[in-house]
Amino acid sequence: MLQVNFRPFPRLETDRMILREMTKSDVPELFFLRSDATVLKYLGREPAKNLSEVEAFIDLIKGNIDNGEGIQWALTLKDQPEKLIGTICFWNMQKEHFRSEIGYALHPEHWSKGLMKEAILCVLDYGFATMKLHSVEARLAAANAASAAVLESTGFIKEGHFKQDFYFNGKFDDTLVYSKLTDKK
Repeated sequence: MLQVNFRPFPRLETDRMILREMTKSDVPELFFLRSDATVLKYLGREPAKNLSEVEAFIDLIKGNIDNGEGIQWALTLKDQPEKLIGTICFWNMQKEHFRSEIGYALHPEHWSKGLMKEAILCVLDYGFATMKLHSVEARLAAANAASAAVLESTGFIKEGHFKQDFYFNGKFDDTLVYSKLTDKK
């Protein structure tokens, strides 16, 4: 079974970004990501209502990190390491199968710049090399072509298309499932 320990917190770097632990100072930017209609368009969740809700979410993240149940990084640009521009995480871990789901969100100002591809490749390297994951899964709304494209550009393969399996805001939507396997056998 997969054994993980996220303490001390693994600070990661890419060419343009620092992936660091989230703090309470990130609440305003995280509130934007969790409440903006453009960001939430394909995520199938209600928008955050207030800053307290986001503070509670950060506490939940910290608990998951401390318990080895999941990890979430704040994405920041190297020239502004204090300002969160996005998030990326491993969650919904299936430790008995050495598998985790990846999730991410990015401020629209930073879309189409290759930043999420950079972040995904960085955390995949951490997930496969350090965590010893065998596979990583991504689930997304079938209409989210941009997310499908970034996953494919990082080596994910589409494994499934579930018809009308997700109900949100009075309608059923399709879900795509992508995955990537470690290069090591």
